[in-house]
Amino acid sequence: MTSRPEQLSINGRHLLDRRRFLSGSATTLGSVALTNLLGMDGLLAAPKNGGPIIDPARPYAPRQGHFPARAKNVVVIFCAGAVSQLETWDYKPELIQWDGKPLPGGPAVTFQGPAGNLARPQYEFRQRGQTGKWVSDMIPHLAELTDDIAFVHSLTSKSNTHGPAENFLSTGFVLDGFPSLGSWATYALGSESQDLPSYVAIPDPRGVPQAGSNNWGPGFLPAAFQGTTMSSRNPVRHLTPSGVSEKADHSARSLLQRMNARHLEQHPGDEKLAARIASYELAARMQLSVPEINDLSTEPAHVLRMYGADDPQNPDKAAFAKNCILARRLIEKGVRFVQLFNGAYASGGKLNWDGHNALKEQYDVHANILDQPAAALIRDLKQRGLLQDTLVVWCTEFGRMPFFQKGARGRDHNPDGFTCWMTGAGVKPGVSHGVTDELGQKAIEDIHPLYDFNATILHLLGLDHERLTFEHNGIQRRLTNVEGDVIHEILA
Repeated sequence: MTSRPEQLSINGRHLLDRRRFLSGSATTLGSVALTNLLGMDGLLAAPKNGGPIIDPARPYAPRQGHFPARAKNVVVIFCAGAVSQLETWDYKPELIQWDGKPLPGGPAVTFQGPAGNLARPQYEFRQRGQTGKWVSDMIPHLAELTDDIAFVHSLTSKSNTHGPAENFLSTGFVLDGFPSLGSWATYALGSESQDLPSYVAIPDPRGVPQAGSNNWGPGFLPAAFQGTTMSSRNPVRHLTPSGVSEKADHSARSLLQRMNARHLEQHPGDEKLAARIASYELAARMQLSVPEINDLSTEPAHVLRMYGADDPQNPDKAAFAKNCILARRLIEKGVRFVQLFNGAYASGGKLNWDGHNALKEQYDVHANILDQPAAALIRDLKQRGLLQDTLVVWCTEFGRMPFFQKGARGRDHNPDGFTCWMTGAGVKPGVSHGVTDELGQKAIEDIHPLYDFNATILHLLGLDHERLTFEHNGIQRRLTNVEGDVIHEILA
């Protein structure tokens, strides 16, 4: 149904400013309004032979999946830089026995140079919870949640390079230009929130990951389904016009509103303009909602303390903790997909988990930033009754080798066997699926390429990864390319 000016609220009339939205970045909430307008004019691309039927005037309207969903929302905790499975989740006591010895028949050279000797885990492991799962002391807070987690220890990637591997994890392809998992999910399902984007990406306080916006980009899907970036430190850009006084901006909006109203009076049959105005009113609601959700001053002191957001000694940890709180608040408001990054771009391991040279020293820093806030996020969702409808995913682009690099005390890239996990809606708690060899180098049992991991996430959202398609350049594309099997062993 189209709207006439008299049906709009006072705020809606006051906040009209088409030119300001058009000048905004493609990753801002202004673009949300723009895609609505394009859709109303028939300019928003629609699927030809696959995918959901989308009302172009309401691209974020909630839609049904292929079958009943176990999860309504998703939070992805993406640890950029490739976390070592041998220092975290995949306990290999044999590696302790082989410490300092060469790997028989092992590779002479790996991704970054000559291989050194085998190296024991750099942290002690101990058994946790009712399951007795061996987990590292590096992450004591997350280790306490082991009984609620489903681990997949036998994942593989198609790349041993950070950027392409991030692409593969996020989009199913090592090349640029393909839609991210969050874009596929929101394209298929829309959002329950009327005032916020359907898909939000929260970069690490220290910077963006190696593959940048590819991790939350729409690829060839309509731009409406890209992730909107925001964080506790950096709210959405272009919420208000820059370089324009409040008085001048108000005058311009008022003039535009009067011109629109006059046009409607002169052309009562022209309903497109009224629809455009209604669309901008929707965008105005988003402008009002984002500052509120970013304002963490309303959070009780005990919540800030639980997350570590009040830590004066570690500003990076405090900032990441606030990002975790922001993720919870977005889920509370019905945002469909939240992608939360821990770790930034390649930096010799200083800003992410790329531990080539001094793994233990670097991981001491990164683990302190990740552990308490991420564990608190899961606990908080559970305490608020949100975890029963929310899937929480922890992932990294690949793993690490069981030996140190020659002349260093760090591990090289390893795409042949590593660990990711899930907890929450639809997940079987306290299971460990898949096995790597005795030294943790290669997956040898129940081997799963990352296609399977992504197919499982879509499955929990009520989506068949083989049926969720979009025609691009004459090819029916999907997240999992022509592969992928749901990992039923970790489903409740």
